[in-house]
Amino acid sequence: MIKENLAYVEEQIARACERAGRNREDVTLIAVSKTKPLALVEETMDCGIKEFGENKVQEIMDKYETVKLPVNWHMIGHLQRNKAKYIVDKVCLIHSVDSYRLAETINQEAAKKNVICDILIEVNIAKEDTKFGAMEEEVLPLIEQISKLSNIRIKGLMTIAPFVENSEKNRVHFRNLRNLCVDIKTKNIDNVDMKILSMGMTNDYEVAIEEGATMVRVGTGIFGERD
Repeated sequence: MIKENLAYVEEQIARACERAGRNREDVTLIAVSKTKPLALVEETMDCGIKEFGENKVQEIMDKYETVKLPVNWHMIGHLQRNKAKYIVDKVCLIHSVDSYRLAETINQEAAKKNVICDILIEVNIAKEDTKFGAMEEEVLPLIEQISKLSNIRIKGLMTIAPFVENSEKNRVHFRNLRNLCVDIKTKNIDNVDMKILSMGMTNDYEVAIEEGATMVRVGTGIFGERD
């Protein structure tokens, strides 16, 4: 099942890139393996996937210890400050930084372990009450503040768009995030590299790619419905 699902997702990504006049290599597929057993993760790895997204610190730690092959773990869920110390040296990217206090904690823990931690700023681009993320107008001041921390590198922006039946409804949000990213890039802030736009999930990743996503986070589309 996973092999067939991946082939379908891969085809859709390639088509979206073609429509947008982009190279397929410009988009990284992150397999969202949260709640999925190790056997399914390993099956996905056998299909050539090396990027995996997790929502919970404990799951990252468990899978990190067990999976011996070289893969990249992405923290895509809300990160509590008291748990940052467990993953700063285990993940390649934290997608969900939305406050200076969290960034400060990540920076302190990264310094203790003598690592540089790559992060994305999570933006609540659709202004949903139920979602985490900085509001659009807060993002630039937040980035300017975080950029002064020595053990963190800001690599771009992330958003979780509203769940919609018709993915076209999220186009405006993806476009707004991309415009925000471009605006911040022009400021040339030290330690800030706006190369990554993490946006788009199973129900809307094609539209996200058409609007400039460089990372898409696909769970259900690869693994089937959540357990």
